[in-house]
Amino acid sequence: MHQARQYERYVGGSPEAEREVFRRLVDDLLRVQLKLKKRSRAASVERTFHAKGVLGVNNARLRFLDDLPEALRGDFARPGAEYPVTVRLSNASGVRRPDFVPDLRGAALRVHTGPGEVHDLLMTSFPVSHARSAREFVEFAKVMAGADSRIRQGAALFLGLPLAVGWSTAARMRRNVMAGTRRPVSSLALETYWSRGAILWGDSGPVRYRLRPASGGSAAAAPALVPAPDPSGTDPDHLERELARRLRDSDVRFELCVQRYVDGRRTPIEDGAAEWREEDAPVVPVAVLTIPRQDIRTAEARAVASRIDRMEFNPWHTTDGFRPLGNLNRVRKLAYEASSAHRQGHRFVTVPPRRNTLLGVPLRAGFRAVNRVLPWHRLPTQPALLNLMAFRQELRRSNLIDTDVHEAPPTARPEPPPPVDEELRVRRSYDGSYNDLSAPRMGAVGAVFGRNLKPVHRPDLDDTPNPVTVSRELLHRDAFIPARSLNVLAAAWIQFQVHDWVNHRRYPSGSKTVEVPLPPGVTWRNTPGGPPEKVMRFAENEEVRLPGGGPPLLFESAVSHWWDGSEVYGGDESVARSLREPGGGAALRLEDGHLPYADGANGTSGTGGAGGLRGAVNGLPLTGFNESWWLGLSSMHTLFAREHNAVCAALRAEYPAMGEDRVYHTARLVVSALIAKIHTVEWTPAILATEALDIGMKTNWQGPPKSWLSRLGLWLFEEHGLDGIPQTLPDHHGVPYSLTEDFVTVYRMHPLLPDDYELVDHRFGRRLDTLTFNDLQGTAAEPLIRKTGLVNTLYSLGIAHPGAITLHNYPHALRAFERDGEVIDLSVVDLVRTRRRGVPRYNDFRAGLHKPRIRRFEDLSTDPETLARLKEVYRSVDEIDTMVGLFAENPPEGFGFSDTAFRIFILMASRRLQSDRFLTVDFRPEIYTPLGMDWIARNGMTSVILRHCPELAGVLPRTGNAFAPWRTVSPAGNGNGNGNGNGNGNGANNGTGTGNAANSGTGDDTGIGPARR
Repeated sequence: MHQARQYERYVGGSPEAEREVFRRLVDDLLRVQLKLKKRSRAASVERTFHAKGVLGVNNARLRFLDDLPEALRGDFARPGAEYPVTVRLSNASGVRRPDFVPDLRGAALRVHTGPGEVHDLLMTSFPVSHARSAREFVEFAKVMAGADSRIRQGAALFLGLPLAVGWSTAARMRRNVMAGTRRPVSSLALETYWSRGAILWGDSGPVRYRLRPASGGSAAAAPALVPAPDPSGTDPDHLERELARRLRDSDVRFELCVQRYVDGRRTPIEDGAAEWREEDAPVVPVAVLTIPRQDIRTAEARAVASRIDRMEFNPWHTTDGFRPLGNLNRVRKLAYEASSAHRQGHRFVTVPPRRNTLLGVPLRAGFRAVNRVLPWHRLPTQPALLNLMAFRQELRRSNLIDTDVHEAPPTARPEPPPPVDEELRVRRSYDGSYNDLSAPRMGAVGAVFGRNLKPVHRPDLDDTPNPVTVSRELLHRDAFIPARSLNVLAAAWIQFQVHDWVNHRRYPSGSKTVEVPLPPGVTWRNTPGGPPEKVMRFAENEEVRLPGGGPPLLFESAVSHWWDGSEVYGGDESVARSLREPGGGAALRLEDGHLPYADGANGTSGTGGAGGLRGAVNGLPLTGFNESWWLGLSSMHTLFAREHNAVCAALRAEYPAMGEDRVYHTARLVVSALIAKIHTVEWTPAILATEALDIGMKTNWQGPPKSWLSRLGLWLFEEHGLDGIPQTLPDHHGVPYSLTEDFVTVYRMHPLLPDDYELVDHRFGRRLDTLTFNDLQGTAAEPLIRKTGLVNTLYSLGIAHPGAITLHNYPHALRAFERDGEVIDLSVVDLVRTRRRGVPRYNDFRAGLHKPRIRRFEDLSTDPETLARLKEVYRSVDEIDTMVGLFAENPPEGFGFSDTAFRIFILMASRRLQSDRFLTVDFRPEIYTPLGMDWIARNGMTSVILRHCPELAGVLPRTGNAFAPWRTVSPAGNGNGNGNGNGNGNGANNGTGTGNAANSGTGDDTGIGPARR
């Protein structure tokens, strides 16, 4: 690698800068592929170049000369060494055209030098490239992609090309192209093929190589070359027929030769258009390639040629000692990998119509002007929807930051990647890998979190202002503030979802900790029963250390980033299998309809092991993710475990021949997609209750309403929204898919959790119990849901309100929360995590999301007490913590959280669907089964609840949104109930339930009964 770098100069000055330039060029090449497909009316995407194979054989041999020069020996290049070779000869065009059309010709060799090692050698029938650099190469391809006739080719070469690269460059490129293609070709066995770019040749340094016909008297001692007949002007396959006749009678031999590097002037590495002249760099034969005599027209030979046509040749399939060199070669790694993935249906390209691209500019500019005086949520519905579309376009352009650690400079790979397991094409993997078949680890367990905003590394401000002071002054709940438009199931749901999406890895408790200094006079017990201390400690996140150092601002997720139901199914194979019925059954294990405990937990006798689940043997249930466990989570997990089993039963009945493993994986696909649908079209419109959001989220899933105005707007500005995201192709919008640290920040919604809960009988409205959060969390949750029953649990949560996402409403129970042997104040942890992960403070966060900065505290809040506390805690508005600012903002009418947080939501909500193969291109009956597709289409949260709890039919909202408050059942008889009429809130006294409305189960504004908070 270091030997290679001494010969190379990187575009932009560094390998990393060059890679970003190349990435954009590769995207252009993929669009060229689509254009060629459209022009040629091909059934599928072809190679960007060398689309038409003329010969494909896998029985050729490469033998190095016995008298191989000493200076060119090394590694596999040894005197007399012989290796099997796969050979593909082709026409150079990206369109399958007749052989008599003027064109360059190509040769691709795959030399198999040993187990797990190949060397791909790629050559073209002209000594130099028409392009000096990768940029010129791509611009030429873009200009020529639509030139499918001589007239169009002439127009492209003489008009389009100068506009793209300039007149002098275009003239030089024209000369090279015309010189290489004007000569008629009679036989590919008589052509010479040049590498153009250079490669390392072990310790010998750079070389260019060529393949030339072996003639009598050469170093190969081959027989004289048999001449070919004049090329046909009418036979579209005359080159293939000529090779077939030649190989029927004799072997075909070529000499492999090299030219050695002299210096940067006479033998340049970075200039692909410069010829290495033989007088400067003599041609040295090193080996002989023999294609043996054979009949290439048999069915077997044609099958071999067809397989070779589908192969991915890449000059980077080699070893470091034979690494390709130069600008054009470096771009080839990305380009060939992307092109091959595109051709195989592993990677997708979405090209917006030109009108969308052009009209998007004034659309975004127009709404930027409008929003200076009128925010989007005060506009009428149709303009508001267009405004949201403009926001999303702007955010996609500016707020997707790639945090993946990419290979720069490119490195050699001694063998091609293995083919994708066929099973992974039709089911979700256990750990989220192979969702994107072209980038198997994208979004999988262990993938790093992305960014929507550039991170800010200011460790000197981690404790400024003191996060404990911030929490106590601005976050701690003074009195419960309800969110009256929702029920507590909405709070349980979002935690259920977040556990599927994000989970930062933490160091084991006590091994590496964050220490937060406490304000004067304040102490904290960091472990249950531990001594009072002057610092607060909790486990540090595991950071990803970058090569060469750099601030610790990258973090891995312990769950996949995809919407794959991992909270139900687990994030690795051992856990997933442990949750299934014994003997490899498709259903999930349940005990009397409830989640099982691990062996011996709480005296039960579950079967099977915990499969690596943390906490599985300490009274928590066996499920995919059981941290931060409480009654609401238990109800969600139980409900969807039952739903999985219902889908399994339906699949078995409909498809008796389907094996249990396929039933399991198909049911997982169906349930995961149903969860995504519920979140998109039910939970989101419930917490963001406006007409525009209701329409927008349903458009995301199922396409726009039938109104001509909505459809016209999408046709003009974002055509790919006309059918709903599940009907589109996967699109990462130029950045590998991941959830982001900023996304994690806006989903800090702990204020949704009440501190007090009332369990109520769904039939008679009778209070069963009054509990605090601590009474129904952790190991207390499972005995309680078994005692109360799923029906009454869902009803109790359905009639109760969650907390509002605002200041002064953080749950008491989470301020001294026991987890993994620690006692933490989760509100402090939330603040500290956000700071230490480099998420910008609130004012910078706003500005980064294209909102105006606030200049004074009064711009954030008009509440006198809040203003006083903000000014006491923060020295300036630029110090305000992100979470504090998001909670303090006055949200749009009907919104459950702030407009600033909503900006992240606009971007990421559609991205979670649109990046996912199983929610786009593979969201189809062939993968899900027709029954599965119908199940997803017909069902939602209400039908899921009623399938497993039909007793609740009369209390669910008539609106159909199960996250809205449910109808309360009045206590039977004369209204006497088990309500607490004296305001103590402890459930000890019986009251009439008609006195103090603030304390009755049905009259309390919070809907949860107890008055004392």
